[in-house]
Amino acid sequence: MKKNIFAVCDLDASYACSLMDYLNGKKTTPFEVQAFTNVESLEAYAKEHVIEVLLISTRAMCNEIRDLPINRIIMLSEGEQMPDLDDYPHVYKYQSSDQLLSEVLEYYAEAHPQPYIYGGSSHKTRIYGVYSPIGRARKTSFALTLGEVLSESHQVLYLNFEEFSGFEELFGAKYRTDISDLIYFSRQKEDGFIYRLNSTVQTFHELHYIPPALSPADIRDVSGQEWLDFLQELSAYGEYEILILDLSEQVDELFQILRACDRIYQPVLEDMISQAKLSQYEKLIGMLDMGDVLEKTRRLKLPVQPLQRENGDIVQQLVWGEMGNYVRKLLLEEEP
Repeated sequence: MKKNIFAVCDLDASYACSLMDYLNGKKTTPFEVQAFTNVESLEAYAKEHVIEVLLISTRAMCNEIRDLPINRIIMLSEGEQMPDLDDYPHVYKYQSSDQLLSEVLEYYAEAHPQPYIYGGSSHKTRIYGVYSPIGRARKTSFALTLGEVLSESHQVLYLNFEEFSGFEELFGAKYRTDISDLIYFSRQKEDGFIYRLNSTVQTFHELHYIPPALSPADIRDVSGQEWLDFLQELSAYGEYEILILDLSEQVDELFQILRACDRIYQPVLEDMISQAKLSQYEKLIGMLDMGDVLEKTRRLKLPVQPLQRENGDIVQQLVWGEMGNYVRKLLLEEEP
């Protein structure tokens, strides 16, 4: 499917071209990005092509640009105040390209764009669930490491369903939107959901992830069917080869979500209490006649790897430490 055009116009040629190259290099960018370093070349291009969204420097903005048939114009600002441009949304130029794209897509989605037409995909999106009825089994450490390792060769999206993920503290981030916002827009069946998705998705290195809900209450009332519909929408998008679900008991219809997974990883511990919890879990699975969930579950005895904030990037400590070695060996064993 041919993507809509996202034009970037900045008098700084190095900035415009670098931003274009970066965004076009991201496989999940839902636009084809074109760069322009002057108004004349942008006008000429607009006469031959439909530009869906334009990000233009405040220094380049002029009346000729106002008259172009562009669905959404967004100002690329260096922090200056220009009252005659107050009618346009602004994004700050000197921030990360990912954050800039996130803000642009959020403004674009607010403009009620035409629905994103899902293109055909040559692959089926696989869903890997990571779940254990046992607490403190290093489930999230494993899930993040699995996602990072798989993202070295695949397009991977990680979702965390825990009550308290601690991601903002752990990664020094502040999220403007999270998974609860996406669920809201998915419920509304609004056009432009995919643009909302791309404005929300963040990255750990090559791994894409949706920020977890800040409050447990934000997702406790999401029904199991709504989760399944949400996962189907992510799969239909076609850009992600693998979804990793870091699951918890607060997810409604947890067993139905597990049943929808192609593979389930279950970290376990060997102490008596942990084994008793596993026994109860498996007994319940049997009572619910969901033996297929157990059939695709692989129990894991994970290595203990202490993490130190002073040693830098927590995720990279996992990926290049004992946990990373364990995950790589596991994936090699599972190759067909």
